[in-house]
Amino acid sequence: MRVVILGGGTAGWMTAAALASLLPRGRCDLRLVESEAIGTVGVGEATLPQMRAFNDAIGVIEADMIRRTNATFKLGIEFVDWGFKGSSYIHPFGAHGRPIGGVPFHHHWQRAARHGDVGPIGDYSFAIKASRERRFDFPEQDQSSIRSTFDYAYHFDAGLYAAFLRDFAERRGVVRTEGKFVEVLQHPESGLVEGVRMESGEIVSGDLFVDCTGFRSAIAGQALGVAWEDWSHWLPCDRAWAVQSERMEDIPPYTKSIAHAAGWQWQIPLQHRTGNGIIYSSAFIDDDAARETLMANLPNPPLIEPRGLRFTPGRRTGSWAKNCVAVGLASGFLEPLESTSIYLIQVAAMNLVALFPERADDVVLASEFNRRMDVEYDRIRDFLILHYHANRRDEPMWRYCREMPVPDSLAEKIEAFRHRGTIPRYGEGLFSPPSWVSVFFGQGLEPEAVHPLAGALSEDELAKRLAAIRSQIADEVSGMPRHDEFVTDYAEFGM
Repeated sequence: MRVVILGGGTAGWMTAAALASLLPRGRCDLRLVESEAIGTVGVGEATLPQMRAFNDAIGVIEADMIRRTNATFKLGIEFVDWGFKGSSYIHPFGAHGRPIGGVPFHHHWQRAARHGDVGPIGDYSFAIKASRERRFDFPEQDQSSIRSTFDYAYHFDAGLYAAFLRDFAERRGVVRTEGKFVEVLQHPESGLVEGVRMESGEIVSGDLFVDCTGFRSAIAGQALGVAWEDWSHWLPCDRAWAVQSERMEDIPPYTKSIAHAAGWQWQIPLQHRTGNGIIYSSAFIDDDAARETLMANLPNPPLIEPRGLRFTPGRRTGSWAKNCVAVGLASGFLEPLESTSIYLIQVAAMNLVALFPERADDVVLASEFNRRMDVEYDRIRDFLILHYHANRRDEPMWRYCREMPVPDSLAEKIEAFRHRGTIPRYGEGLFSPPSWVSVFFGQGLEPEAVHPLAGALSEDELAKRLAAIRSQIADEVSGMPRHDEFVTDYAEFGM
């Protein structure tokens, strides 16, 4: 089968690398069409731990990737001023404590917190403690060790990562065509995509097309007319400024998200520079004021002038239509609050591998692909909305978010947690219970009742258990290398 990937960047080259590495040899001929004259959004520099599984699956050597993309390690995301001004919590990649008697740890912590000063729940997270101390080491495989209770992801230069994967994919047979395309060619009766006409006049024909053309969505959106589902009534931020600043002196192993009056600002530390940006709602602040807010709050002097972006949060009503699969921004956009942009590219690419068709317009496989991607988008959407909805800030945008109706799927989760700390588990999509725990408690939501099975231990015994966990985490973290030093050694020696 002839597969044509239209567009490069992170989306195009991740898809190309996945198909070239994981499908049986000879299963498809891969061709990627891109133009160096067309820029990419390229601000997605923070990832989730699932990225490691993707790299491992396709055969990427981690130390090589760290070196070639100026990457650092990431243990979570710090949220500053989100619940209220002066608040701070970290969404960690890892658990809070350990279950006791089969009951999730947060129920025991909640019970103990009602009877004494046991510290914030973040004190019982290995990833959070290491983040605060700016230390890093790899987790242990021994599940009995407290050092097995965390995970990690990466911060990297998205442009360098795309270039890294281009080299990776081309060495595995992907053929790249340089140039701009001017027209999508479709069969006059079926509407199936037959090829793209290049500016040079060449026609690139194929059987299956992957749309990685970003917000333009040249095939899925423009040619095939797949509708856009607008979520801006739940996620009001619709614009951004992005800028790079000088490298931090002591690189933290976490992303930072700082809430402002009409949006929020990110800080992503790399080996050679810091990625920064502000996401905001144009209904509550003008472009110039947002730009000034960003530039006034940079951690280091800027290296370039800020670049503006406009977007509408939402998704296509179907990522796979006819013989075209939309990946990345061509499929949907959810702001990078929880670093999910590259994750959505990853799951689209891996689902395409798993559901790769014999016939490019296989409606059964297309339906299953769309179902899986819809689940991913819905789960992430609800989690992002929670950050905005659960706030106690006084500015107009934050009042709007607090008072707005939310999706029923999120309302049910909030009610279940408020009632007795219940957090549903599900087999597909992000996010796991520790993620919900961190945001619920971090932004001031508390259950009205304690889980009945959390009372199995006496108050004294529970206090001793909690103190032992805190002490063990503190001792282990104190012996870890500084993150800055670990990155330097790993990039140089690949230890």
